[in-house]
Amino acid sequence: MIEKVPARKVTGKVSRVLKAEGKDFASAPTDQLELTYEGVPGDFHSGLTRLSGGREPWYTRGTEMRNERQISILSEEELAEIAPAMGIDVLEPGWIGANLVLESIPNMSYLPPRTLLFFEGGVTLRIDGYNAPCRLAGSRVAEATGAEPGPDGDYTRSDMALAFKDAAKMKRGLVAWVEREGTIRPGEGVTARIWEQWIYA
Repeated sequence: MIEKVPARKVTGKVSRVLKAEGKDFASAPTDQLELTYEGVPGDFHSGLTRLSGGREPWYTRGTEMRNERQISILSEEELAEIAPAMGIDVLEPGWIGANLVLESIPNMSYLPPRTLLFFEGGVTLRIDGYNAPCRLAGSRVAEATGAEPGPDGDYTRSDMALAFKDAAKMKRGLVAWVEREGTIRPGEGVTARIWEQWIYA
């Protein structure tokens, strides 16, 4: 018999919204987040499609594919746990490319794929899955905190970048794509609708 966990809902709140308007994933706070079916217009990760990379070894690198990583979502509570584990006072969500920071959703990074996030303002996001920590994001933390770079000045090979991978394990947040367009603002409520779950054995 396959054990099933019933569907349920969990509520939380939007604490911060951010946008990555530069040439990389680092993001900065903004007053509101406008979303279309391509994601956040002008954001580093916007687009209906994207090019495959190291996460998709089944494709030749650079293959065009559906962009399921339009939105990066972090948790206030998980950020507060990662920082001391890295030996820093604060981990700013923009350093690691967040678009949304939510609060009051326990173990947010464990929300399963297909979970729907319904925002008070009308936006719906569909979770694709967990966003595993990488040394590139860790290198941005190292640079921002003035940590020592690794060999040849390479921050991705620094002790801080490696520490991020360990400290952020299963706390790095989620990636999602836009199911319903609209605007998200700090302070609005969000409901996570978690589908019935089971383990395929």
